[in-house]
Amino acid sequence: MQYEFLKQFPKRMKHVGMYGLLLQNSAQKQIWKQYGFLKLDEQINVIFAVMLYIMEQSLKEEKCTMDDIGAFLDDINTTYLYKNMSYDDCKKMGDFIINVILSNEGKPMYFDGFDFEQRAYKIMNISYIANKVIYTETDMKRTSYYLTDDGYNLLLSTLEIENNMKLTIHEMIFKMHLERQSYDKAVDEIKNVFNLLRIQLQKIQEAMLRVRRNALNYSVADYSVLLEENMDTIDATKQKFQSYRETVKKRAGELEEQNINVSKLSKEDEDKLNNLRIIENYLNRGIDEHQKILNSHFDLKILYEKELELLAQMSLIQRFSLRTELYDEVLKNASVLENMDTFFRPLFYQEPEKIYNINKCMELQRPIRKKKVEEEQEILDFDEDEWQEELIRKQKEKLIKYEKSLEVILDMAIEKEMITLQEIKELYEQKEQKELSILIPSIDIFKEIMVELIKSKEINIPVLQKEKSEYITEQTYDFQLNEMLLKLIEQDEKKQKITKIYIARTEKQQVVEFSHILDEKGNEKTIRCSNVQIMVDM
Repeated sequence: MQYEFLKQFPKRMKHVGMYGLLLQNSAQKQIWKQYGFLKLDEQINVIFAVMLYIMEQSLKEEKCTMDDIGAFLDDINTTYLYKNMSYDDCKKMGDFIINVILSNEGKPMYFDGFDFEQRAYKIMNISYIANKVIYTETDMKRTSYYLTDDGYNLLLSTLEIENNMKLTIHEMIFKMHLERQSYDKAVDEIKNVFNLLRIQLQKIQEAMLRVRRNALNYSVADYSVLLEENMDTIDATKQKFQSYRETVKKRAGELEEQNINVSKLSKEDEDKLNNLRIIENYLNRGIDEHQKILNSHFDLKILYEKELELLAQMSLIQRFSLRTELYDEVLKNASVLENMDTFFRPLFYQEPEKIYNINKCMELQRPIRKKKVEEEQEILDFDEDEWQEELIRKQKEKLIKYEKSLEVILDMAIEKEMITLQEIKELYEQKEQKELSILIPSIDIFKEIMVELIKSKEINIPVLQKEKSEYITEQTYDFQLNEMLLKLIEQDEKKQKITKIYIARTEKQQVVEFSHILDEKGNEKTIRCSNVQIMVDM
């Protein structure tokens, strides 16, 4: 090759493509203007903020549903961006960023990088996020999002550090801060080191998943690069971390001894001691991650070797066509049917293994007996309609409980103009259990109402009424705080005077406790909530 600097050009182009496709999916989208983001700079900032939030949730191994993304956008909007957007608007914008910009509406994304060594374009797949199904505490099915390898590379490349140098550089900076006793800065660096270890572990897990799906889709080159990264991580981690941990323990012990035996520590020394404890905690977790990477490293090697061996064995199986090798030969000479048992006998030597053919599940399954299938289908449709009606009935009953509970809270807030959750508890403890069950019909219902109120912070009734008159909304049987508030206000002449509702946590960090509350299974439990203040303007 004449130009040495053009080697690995497709790899460079993939990094460019990750930015290019992101801009392509975002540019010229009119929906941005609906939310007040007119400049491309603003749009890109919001997209990367959402990606960073997804990465943070992935690293903490916490769920990241569409509701969480909507709440995050609502929080940064009210705190920093100050756009005229409600919580529902933020949720819709989060759905737009996830499904349109980052997922390309479910269609695969490709970018072609010219390979000067092969003299042809190399097609490269780009994927920013993936999703998985999770179940909440109430066994509700939700979709949680996380970053793919490309998504991590896109975000981490903004730090302008090569992959194989990131861990080494952060470790060197951490060591320097530790030697200089700049423990606050050392905390930030050890967090970065730990995050890189967590990312490396996730890369191994993603590779194992790809190998299980189809080993041929995972190239030997990718496997080799990942193994080298694993070895670099393993070599550079455990021994150094153990040395750092001993140093940190020693320094923390000196400060603790001084605090006990000599004199009370100053504010600066207390901060140092706290930071040393945080560093020690992350070092311990880092050593644990090292062990997980080491175990996963060998698991990946064993899995890849096994899958390749199975593929090699499949290539040795001889196959033939029944039509050409059997049917056509029988049609030529019918007398061979007398010896057909010699052909089929090997099939009955042993019971054939049952395997799952992934291709069959994608094929259109045609009925063998049309009449029988139609009858079964009719019965299924009847049962399905009945089940659907029963489900809607239960949802309506549950929605009535939401409405009555919210109405009780709203009536008490109107009566006193401003009321706290603690005062609501004290008033209802004096009443019968039946009335208390209206306020708290179940733990989940009361919890969801309070969470939605706290998220809203400020509810402008005239604005909500205007939005409702301008847009046509589909009927749903899920709890929607704003819709239910408007319904309660329309039904009561006294409530129609409400202009705004303010919800905030009280300054005192007080915990309100409701005892002997029944959950959906009938078990008695206790609810502990932050004390919330509700104020109504009329």
